[in-house]
Amino acid sequence: MPAETFEFQVEARQLLQLMIHSVYSNKDVFLRELVSNASDALDKLRLEKLRDDSLDADVSDLHIELDADKDARTLTVRDNGIGMSYDEVGQLIGTIAHSGTAQFLQELREAKEEAKEGAEEGLIGQFGVGFYSGFMVADAVTLVTRRAGESEGTRWTSRGEGTYTLEKVADAPQGTSVTLHLKPADPDNQLHDYTSPYKIREIVKRYSDFITWPIRMTPEGTGPDGEGSQDQDQDQGQEQAAPAPETLNSMKALWARSRDEVSEEEYHELYKHVGHDWRDPMETIRLQAEGTFEYQALLFLPAHAPFDLFNRDYRRGLQLYVRRVLIMEDCEALLPPYLRFVKGVVDAADLSLNVSREILQQDRHIDMIRRRLTKKVISTVKDMMAKNPDRYAAFWREFGTVLKEGLVTDPENRDALLAVASFGSTHHDSEQTTLKQYLERMKDGQEDIYYLTGESRQSIENSPHMEAFRDRGIEVLLLTDPVDEVWADAVGTFEGKNLRSVAKGRIDLDAEDTEASEDEQKKQGEEYAGLLGWMTEQLGEDVKEVRLSSRLTVSPACVVSDADDLTPALENMYRAMGQEVPRAKRILELNAQHQLVKGLNQAYAEREDHTALAETAELLYGLAVLAEGGQPKEPARFVKLMADRLQRAL
Repeated sequence: MPAETFEFQVEARQLLQLMIHSVYSNKDVFLRELVSNASDALDKLRLEKLRDDSLDADVSDLHIELDADKDARTLTVRDNGIGMSYDEVGQLIGTIAHSGTAQFLQELREAKEEAKEGAEEGLIGQFGVGFYSGFMVADAVTLVTRRAGESEGTRWTSRGEGTYTLEKVADAPQGTSVTLHLKPADPDNQLHDYTSPYKIREIVKRYSDFITWPIRMTPEGTGPDGEGSQDQDQDQGQEQAAPAPETLNSMKALWARSRDEVSEEEYHELYKHVGHDWRDPMETIRLQAEGTFEYQALLFLPAHAPFDLFNRDYRRGLQLYVRRVLIMEDCEALLPPYLRFVKGVVDAADLSLNVSREILQQDRHIDMIRRRLTKKVISTVKDMMAKNPDRYAAFWREFGTVLKEGLVTDPENRDALLAVASFGSTHHDSEQTTLKQYLERMKDGQEDIYYLTGESRQSIENSPHMEAFRDRGIEVLLLTDPVDEVWADAVGTFEGKNLRSVAKGRIDLDAEDTEASEDEQKKQGEEYAGLLGWMTEQLGEDVKEVRLSSRLTVSPACVVSDADDLTPALENMYRAMGQEVPRAKRILELNAQHQLVKGLNQAYAEREDHTALAETAELLYGLAVLAEGGQPKEPARFVKLMADRLQRAL
């Protein structure tokens, strides 16, 4: 039968040009697509042979073969799979010439427009799109195929322009062979030399390493038909055995094998490959979902946090495979940002991808995987906490700070995260404590879980806010991570108990102390009423109120925030992120038992002129600000006032 020439419709020509020039951001993926098609063909043949044992097909050595010819500048991808009949070639490979082209083109145009905002239509697997990616790197493509069980093959050729030809051939081997007549290499346009064995190995290792079938490469020097070197040897009168093909892929999809079949060393090697780490992982997590939507996951918890974990440019995400073909190297959609340190792979049976298989669609399956993987990682940390406390402690030292981000960003898993979180505490000098352990140690009558944030444990322990809690033996959580300022406010409660900062609002510990009577507090309030009102007026630009404190036992004064106000640290954090927030006035609390405060109150009562006392009030406020790690509004003035007072004292 002579070759027949078919003309693409106008829409089809436009589509093909769009495929060649716009759809794929990385030209290397053409080989991924062709290898993936070949793998599917081998799977189909194996299944067909199981269904029909009488099928005349050789399944003894199913494989994919790559042949590169530098002189002819061709690359051939060959498989001995199910193959296609003449009609199937027209339907499957030539589908874009059918009447549905206009609709498909319109959908693709809409997808490209939406891609500007990160979403495209899910068209992968339709219209032979992957096959046409070969025209990105080739001036012409020749396909030769014969369906298993048939005696006659088909040749399809096209230059990707206006026409393609179809003809029947008698000597085609079983399977499909796609020969790309490559364009000249152009590194500036990311068009590499795809006859280079090094480049071929790199692409196969990156995208197709875990394909089930062996991917073999004919040794360098043989042509697409494997005859180049042999003809040269015969011309020289020499007989030489053809060298054995090289298998390029490992075929070791560890996540698809049972745990008994895989050694720890193999898991560790995979982690080092996907995690770009030279150390072994701390924990390996396996997960397999079956049913209407199937996927497998193999995750790793690193032993150490990477140096750039908090860098905005940190590359996060899992490797996403679809039927063992790598689709995305850093798929951020599969885990929330606070689990960005987790490495591993997810292999799904099917997913909604965009036409180039480079962008995930908004799909309920993606959300399903994300929720399941998140819960699995958190439950693994919980098991580690219960069964291996030392390993958990090491994990929390490395990743506790980033994991606590989830307390703010992931309300769905907040309770689970609180259950695996641990914090510094006044109960232990070195060990961490959980909120549950804190509740078990709470004093009778204590209604709140107390905490204080700061830059370091030492600075928190030396804070004036801690004095009354230390004297009464009330445990306080010591929170030293910047994120603690945010999550403590966001969480609010734990198992019915309020989380309260010891540096915010009124904390009347004397209400729990039988030695302190209401009459004594009332009497003290009346005694200091004049001083408190006068100081509130004097310091009005900086404080909203001056009052007596029940949290001080040693220091003369401290500054606290109102219960609903942002702390200074939180204000600074928001400003650093570019969010402007109004500066809240603080509250100055005085220790009525301190000699300095007693003396100030006595001087205020005895003197009619309070001008000199104004500087003392200003110094007292500045000392309180310094004690909590802050800085006076006018440091130079504060130093001058302090120097003058010291000079007078001498």
